[in-house]
Amino acid sequence: MPSAPVYIATPFYYAAPMAQLIDGKATAAAVRVAVKTEIAEFQRTHGYAPGLATVLVGDDAASATYVRGKRKACAEVGVASFPHELPAQTTQADLLALVCKLNAQSEVHGILVQLPLPKHIDSDSIIETVDPAKDVDGLHPLSQARLVQGREGMRPCTPLGVMRLLDDTGVDLKGARAVVAGRSNLVGKPIAFMLLERHATVTMCHSRTRDLAAEVANADVLIAAIGRAQMIRGAWIKPGSVVIDVGINRQSDGKLVGDVEFAAACERAAFITPVPGGVGPMTIAMLMQNTLTAARRQLTVRS
Repeated sequence: MPSAPVYIATPFYYAAPMAQLIDGKATAAAVRVAVKTEIAEFQRTHGYAPGLATVLVGDDAASATYVRGKRKACAEVGVASFPHELPAQTTQADLLALVCKLNAQSEVHGILVQLPLPKHIDSDSIIETVDPAKDVDGLHPLSQARLVQGREGMRPCTPLGVMRLLDDTGVDLKGARAVVAGRSNLVGKPIAFMLLERHATVTMCHSRTRDLAAEVANADVLIAAIGRAQMIRGAWIKPGSVVIDVGINRQSDGKLVGDVEFAAACERAAFITPVPGGVGPMTIAMLMQNTLTAARRQLTVRS
């Protein structure tokens, strides 16, 4: 029987015959267990649990599924849940009024307005109205400015989950060549700055990058978040690299695939996230962690 490949973290792993899968489900479960324990201790000490308000406007099926998952996670870890479901015809003024009301409620420590909102509502205005201290999505301009400046603040949940998965591989990010494919405010840009905080050398790419293949080929760490099914070909992947695929794309046959050509990439990468089961489960787990963090910070401010 052949011996298992040996990985050497100095700082990167030699290429294996087949990439080791990064199990986002297992890591998310571990995060939830840890957060549940910490929330129980928080409640024993302070007499109340951290509270999360979720706001869903309209009947978008995907959004409703995401919100149900978040509420289920709240019940699992002990976060007090404050659900608000509004009809699609809700006006911007009414939604702003609700956000202001939640800002003022001391039992609500985190506010999550599920995106996308109906087209008649200005999402930027809603996000900017959320109290930055309760911005558990990390989307408020102040939260993002603090990230850019390297200051303490709320970080977006998916990028936080990506960083946790990278930590699980044991990869040394200091000086590493990290390529982020995708430039959204929700994923690509925050991940780039979080990698910079860890002293990686970061290149940001997108769907219009000239010779994207050459950029990917230089990546010790690749974060794929473009949102196009299998746009990043497996042959581009640097042997021995770490690949985090944030993309979730549904094909015509109903199958979910990522932004990376998974099977071919597995033959070159040392570590890779599957889709589904990689980054996806981490987002809600980190939301629970952010809610606890927000409650702790607000307690410090009140005291």
